[in-house]
Amino acid sequence: MTGPRTPSEDSATVVRWAVFSCVLVPVVLLWYGTSLAGATGTALGLAAVTAVCRVLLRESERGAARMKDDAARLKDEERSGKSPSRRGRHHRTGTGAHRGGRHTGGNTPVG
Repeated sequence: MTGPRTPSEDSATVVRWAVFSCVLVPVVLLWYGTSLAGATGTALGLAAVTAVCRVLLRESERGAARMKDDAARLKDEERSGKSPSRRGRHHRTGTGAHRGGRHTGGNTPVG
Protein backbone atom coordinates (compact mmCIF):
# COMPACT_ATOMS: atom_id res chain seq x y z
CA MET A 1 0.00 0.00 0.00
CA THR A 2 1.35 3.42 -0.95
CA GLY A 3 0.97 6.71 0.91
CA PRO A 4 -2.08 8.93 0.87
CA ARG A 5 -3.39 9.88 -2.54
CA THR A 6 -3.70 13.43 -3.76
CA PRO A 7 -7.13 14.90 -4.56
CA SER A 8 -6.32 14.88 -8.29
CA GLU A 9 -5.58 11.14 -8.12
CA ASP A 10 -8.87 10.59 -6.30
CA SER A 11 -10.81 12.62 -8.86
CA ALA A 12 -9.12 10.73 -11.71
CA THR A 13 -10.25 7.47 -10.11
CA VAL A 14 -13.82 8.79 -9.81
CA VAL A 15 -13.81 9.87 -13.45
CA ARG A 16 -12.51 6.47 -14.57
CA TRP A 17 -15.31 4.70 -12.69
CA ALA A 18 -17.85 7.12 -14.17
CA VAL A 19 -16.63 6.46 -17.71
CA PHE A 20 -16.70 2.71 -17.02
CA SER A 21 -20.31 3.05 -15.84
CA CYS A 22 -21.23 5.07 -18.92
CA VAL A 23 -20.13 2.11 -21.02
CA LEU A 24 -21.29 -0.72 -18.76
CA VAL A 25 -24.84 0.44 -18.06
CA PRO A 26 -25.95 0.60 -21.72
CA VAL A 27 -24.35 -2.78 -22.41
CA VAL A 28 -26.26 -4.32 -19.52
CA LEU A 29 -29.46 -2.62 -20.66
CA LEU A 30 -29.00 -4.07 -24.16
CA TRP A 31 -28.26 -7.49 -22.66
CA TYR A 32 -31.57 -7.42 -20.79
CA GLY A 33 -33.55 -6.43 -23.89
CA THR A 34 -33.78 -2.64 -23.78
CA SER A 35 -33.98 -0.99 -27.18
CA LEU A 36 -30.87 0.46 -28.77
CA ALA A 37 -32.44 3.93 -28.61
CA GLY A 38 -33.13 3.55 -24.89
CA ALA A 39 -29.61 2.34 -24.16
CA THR A 40 -28.14 5.16 -26.27
CA GLY A 41 -30.25 7.75 -24.46
CA THR A 42 -29.12 6.36 -21.12
CA ALA A 43 -25.48 6.46 -22.22
CA LEU A 44 -25.82 10.08 -23.34
CA GLY A 45 -27.52 11.04 -20.10
CA LEU A 46 -24.83 9.37 -18.01
CA ALA A 47 -22.12 11.03 -20.09
CA ALA A 48 -23.71 14.45 -19.55
CA VAL A 49 -23.98 13.92 -15.80
CA THR A 50 -20.38 12.68 -15.70
CA ALA A 51 -19.15 15.75 -17.59
CA VAL A 52 -20.97 18.15 -15.25
CA CYS A 53 -19.68 16.32 -12.17
CA ARG A 54 -16.14 16.43 -13.54
CA VAL A 55 -16.38 20.21 -14.08
CA LEU A 56 -17.74 20.71 -10.56
CA LEU A 57 -15.04 18.49 -9.09
CA ARG A 58 -12.28 20.45 -10.85
CA GLU A 59 -13.74 23.76 -9.66
CA SER A 60 -13.90 22.41 -6.12
CA GLU A 61 -10.25 21.34 -6.27
CA ARG A 62 -9.24 24.78 -7.59
CA GLY A 63 -11.18 26.49 -4.82
CA ALA A 64 -9.53 24.29 -2.18
CA ALA A 65 -6.10 25.06 -3.62
CA ARG A 66 -6.87 28.81 -3.56
CA MET A 67 -7.98 28.59 0.06
CA LYS A 68 -4.82 26.73 0.97
CA ASP A 69 -2.68 29.34 -0.82
CA ASP A 70 -4.54 32.18 0.90
CA ALA A 71 -4.07 30.57 4.31
CA ALA A 72 -0.33 30.12 3.66
CA ARG A 73 -0.03 33.74 2.51
CA LEU A 74 -1.79 35.02 5.64
CA LYS A 75 0.44 32.87 7.83
CA ASP A 76 3.53 34.28 6.10
CA GLU A 77 2.25 37.83 6.58
CA GLU A 78 1.68 37.16 10.28
CA ARG A 79 5.21 35.79 10.64
CA SER A 80 6.73 38.78 8.86
CA GLY A 81 4.86 41.20 11.10
CA LYS A 82 2.62 42.58 8.39
CA SER A 83 -0.94 42.96 9.51
CA PRO A 84 -3.39 42.06 6.78
CA SER A 85 -6.22 44.52 6.41
CA ARG A 86 -9.29 43.19 8.12
CA ARG A 87 -11.56 46.04 7.05
CA GLY A 88 -14.01 45.11 4.43
CA ARG A 89 -17.61 44.49 3.76
CA HIS A 90 -18.17 42.53 6.96
CA HIS A 91 -16.25 44.76 9.35
CA ARG A 92 -18.22 45.17 12.56
CA THR A 93 -17.77 47.61 15.38
CA GLY A 94 -19.20 47.65 18.86
CA THR A 95 -20.43 44.78 20.95
CA GLY A 96 -23.69 42.93 21.16
CA ALA A 97 -26.12 41.76 18.58
CA HIS A 98 -27.82 45.14 18.05
CA ARG A 99 -25.64 48.14 17.32
CA GLY A 100 -27.17 51.58 16.99
CA GLY A 101 -30.82 52.40 16.70
CA ARG A 102 -33.35 53.07 19.38
CA HIS A 103 -34.41 50.32 21.74
CA THR A 104 -37.10 50.44 24.36
CA GLY A 105 -37.05 48.37 27.48
CA GLY A 106 -38.91 45.37 26.14
CA ASN A 107 -42.69 45.27 25.69
CA THR A 108 -43.58 47.65 28.52
CA PRO A 109 -46.15 50.27 27.63
CA VAL A 110 -44.97 53.85 27.45
CA GLY A 111 -47.22 56.35 28.96
